[in-house]
Amino acid sequence: MADLRASGKLLFGLLLLQTWPCFIHTLIDLEPVLQETSLLKPKVVIAVLARNAEHSLPYFLGCIERLDYPKDRISIWAATDHNIDNTTAMLHEWLSGVELLYHSVQLQTMEEEKSYYVDELGPKHWPESRFTRVMKLRQAALTSARAQWADYILFADSDNLLTNTQVLNHLIAENRTLVAPMLESRTLYSNFWCGMTSQGYYKRAQHYVPIRNWKRTGCHPVPMIHSTMLIDLRRSASAALAFYPLHHYYLWALDDIMAFAFSARQAGVQMFLCNQEHYGYLPLPLETKQTLEEEVESFSHTVTEALIDFKMETSHYLHTASKPKDTMAFNQVYLINLNRREDRRDRMLRSLEVLGIDVTLTGAVDGKTLNSTQLRALGIEMLPGYKDPYSDRVLTKGEIGCFLSHYSIWKKVVELQQQQVLVLEDDVRFETNFKSRLNTIMKDVKQSGLQWDLIYVGRKRLQIKHPERWVEGVKNLVSPDYSYWTLGYVLSLEGAKTLLEAQPLSKMLPVDEFLPVMFNKHPKEEYMSHFKARDLKAFSVEPLLLFPTHYTGESGYFSDTETSTIWNDETVDTDWDRHHVRGDRSRGDKTPTPVSESSPREEL
Repeated sequence: MADLRASGKLLFGLLLLQTWPCFIHTLIDLEPVLQETSLLKPKVVIAVLARNAEHSLPYFLGCIERLDYPKDRISIWAATDHNIDNTTAMLHEWLSGVELLYHSVQLQTMEEEKSYYVDELGPKHWPESRFTRVMKLRQAALTSARAQWADYILFADSDNLLTNTQVLNHLIAENRTLVAPMLESRTLYSNFWCGMTSQGYYKRAQHYVPIRNWKRTGCHPVPMIHSTMLIDLRRSASAALAFYPLHHYYLWALDDIMAFAFSARQAGVQMFLCNQEHYGYLPLPLETKQTLEEEVESFSHTVTEALIDFKMETSHYLHTASKPKDTMAFNQVYLINLNRREDRRDRMLRSLEVLGIDVTLTGAVDGKTLNSTQLRALGIEMLPGYKDPYSDRVLTKGEIGCFLSHYSIWKKVVELQQQQVLVLEDDVRFETNFKSRLNTIMKDVKQSGLQWDLIYVGRKRLQIKHPERWVEGVKNLVSPDYSYWTLGYVLSLEGAKTLLEAQPLSKMLPVDEFLPVMFNKHPKEEYMSHFKARDLKAFSVEPLLLFPTHYTGESGYFSDTETSTIWNDETVDTDWDRHHVRGDRSRGDKTPTPVSESSPREEL
């Protein structure tokens, strides 16, 4: 019996020995397979060179902060020198505030910083010493990135506004050694060339404009990119890229962007420019003799352009003083805005803040809230026989609300006895140096002794029969012909009185049709016959200083005057857009003809 038990135990032991590995494997097979984690984002160094950039750094750094990229995968390399403003202190403040957010931060300054280069003529002059210094600094940034084993380095000028938060991700995804996002300005100027001469200078090329205007989109091979660009340091060819010292075959002019383009060519690296999306903005380059004050004003315009489509905010890690504001050459600057158009109001107030213009917000009359009883109480009657020239319809309530908004300002000007005011609508974009140019014009008008009632600052020219005539003795001023739009205009006390004395509420037509009637330039005599005194002394700034933010068909366009209801019938909707025709930027925009050859016209 004992032997039987012993052999049973032995048999069980042998069986267990044979089946145990299978049992263990079964248990292991029941465990879930662990998935691989995602890869870390590539390491990026952002290199920033700043000189006299106190005005641009708050916006530039705000854009850097908003980039949709892990900050702990970004190192900041910054350098500054030869400042006459607060740039150095501002960079110290910002880097101290963000150093715990980013992988690392570094700032290079001169030990004994001077405010100018010995051989420079002014802050916008680029002598050889400055070019050499900039090339050495860019090379130091590149060397630092390589020493950190960074995957990429992003060079970005301190006045470039990278408004697209995905720009870094998009550039990396292009998988190119050397690539730049297309940056836009108010003109055709951008951060790339499509042609280059044998001496390394810019050359016009026919495919530049289609790329710049987004008629051709993609990632385009080009001979030059500058200002903002990304280098893939993982590529073997990138090791040969250099800003300084100059390549031993380099014989072109001493210039940092030309020298780097030559280096890329010698290394066999193609430059690419991407414009699949809107990536950001850059200011126009200034002339050698221009001042830092002019640079500040130019950059302010760049910010107002960015504000049209983006909410530009300054860095959260900088304390900046509010810009001083004034009403320019006017007793008051009025801004007309519908209460329900908060987006327009916010953009305009931000823009005027950037420009340093003190504005009085005036609530527009909302045509949607008007009813027949209110219209009768106000004594409003449509001009007999009025029909919109393009839709063959009568007035809309939106147009009535627009007229009443302007009318209320005319009344206020008379009540307050204001000698001259500026009236702005809330859908305008400002031209470069708007403030200084308009101030100069008003100064010239005053010195000339010109008698005036109204001066258009923005309008749609409709020169049908003959070109407009320049005003003798005043630069940049013409006598306007039939015009559309009331984007912005200067109004005198006498002009306001003249408009009110016409009693327009009892024979109303759109305000931009009423004004040409009052200076006797409306093509329809039957309209003008209802107004006996048509002696408004009207003029127009030329070139214009205001334009619409959006034209018909463009993303973001909306009209409160055209999308409305017929003035005396709330059941009839209209979405006809007079801007459909009026928004054609090429129609009727001829250059005025000088009165004589002895008074050539120059843009301000």
